[in-house]
Amino acid sequence: MAGPARPSDRLLIAALCLAEVLGMLGISTFPSLLPTLAATWNLSNADAGWINGVYFAGLTAAAPLLVATTDRVDARRIYLCATALGGLSLFGFAVFAEGFWTAMLFRGLGGVALAGSYMPGLKALTDRLSGTREARAVAFYTSSFGIGVSLSFLVSGALEGVVAWPWVFGLLALGAPISLALAGWALTARPAPPAPTAKPDHRLLDFRPVFRNREALGYILAYSAHNWELFALRGWLVAYLAHALHRAPEEAGGLGVTLIVTVVSLSAVPASILGGELALRFGRRRVVGVVMTASAVLAVTVGLAASAPFPWLVALVLVYGLFVSMDSAAITTGSVTAAPRAGRGAVMAMHSFIGFAGAFAGPLAFGLVLDLAAGLGDAAWTVAFAVIAAGLLLGPLALHLCRRVGVAPAGGLR
Repeated sequence: MAGPARPSDRLLIAALCLAEVLGMLGISTFPSLLPTLAATWNLSNADAGWINGVYFAGLTAAAPLLVATTDRVDARRIYLCATALGGLSLFGFAVFAEGFWTAMLFRGLGGVALAGSYMPGLKALTDRLSGTREARAVAFYTSSFGIGVSLSFLVSGALEGVVAWPWVFGLLALGAPISLALAGWALTARPAPPAPTAKPDHRLLDFRPVFRNREALGYILAYSAHNWELFALRGWLVAYLAHALHRAPEEAGGLGVTLIVTVVSLSAVPASILGGELALRFGRRRVVGVVMTASAVLAVTVGLAASAPFPWLVALVLVYGLFVSMDSAAITTGSVTAAPRAGRGAVMAMHSFIGFAGAFAGPLAFGLVLDLAAGLGDAAWTVAFAVIAAGLLLGPLALHLCRRVGVAPAGGLR
């Protein structure tokens, strides 16, 4: 009897990108509902920063084991189990979250789920591709992360106006079983090729070869700086725009804050793809360095604009959002293609571990700075954005220092 139809390269990429988006429907629900939940649970800015950041603390803690294991087993298994956990974490938040500590628990579990789905999903995809399709797949898959974040903001904001907040989390948990069915079909119908003759040259959780690969290490550190900025912005942009709009609500022109944030997040998709194409044409390090530096300047500018007319602030945030995401695909592609195929899971594990440590620290640092500078009024937001900009500039510095070491890359596209 004939087996299931084997999906083409394009269908495989499309299926995994769609599954990624559906599995991420709850990633932005807490920051989207932050003003409501902060008032309901009497959260300080630091409390909110912890809940925003613990998602990525869970990811950081789980990534070394979950992603590195993909060098030894088909990443499909880890991906499917983690996607199921993501749905359960959202359902648990809906039913059991009642304050700071329970919110921390279920957000942390959601981060563990992302650790087992995001990079293992990319590994499962690239294991089934080769050549230029592999590089393009990285760009589309990483860009789909932005679609997932954007759709989560949009649907969360729309549902909040219709149902109570627990129902928002519960309904978005339904994306997980659909994601499971889609990815399960695609990855099972297109099995990974037999393991390469070359076995990993390290024990599980021995990441010393990764740190000796200076080419990959530079991009891993740059990814941490990128996530420091990106997730600080995504975690606090709704609150920032709500603060700015409170002064003159009539200036919104009918646009809701969550809709604006959705558009900003959705701009990550074309921006990331464009950045990847520019990197292929002009050089990956050069493009990443220029984009990060420009984004740092824009971060400070946005922080200074809290009292600007709201339409001007929205326009500035839209431009800023483009630059925040323009380096994403280029950085991840640089890390993945610098890794030897037999040790790619270990490189991607450190890419997640170190990279998403920045995603944990960024939102938390932003909230702490807001509390420390609370007496400064609008200037507190300026200081918070300036701190984020300073951390971002460590990315180009890391790329420069690793380049100066002069160690040749492990291979792959440049």
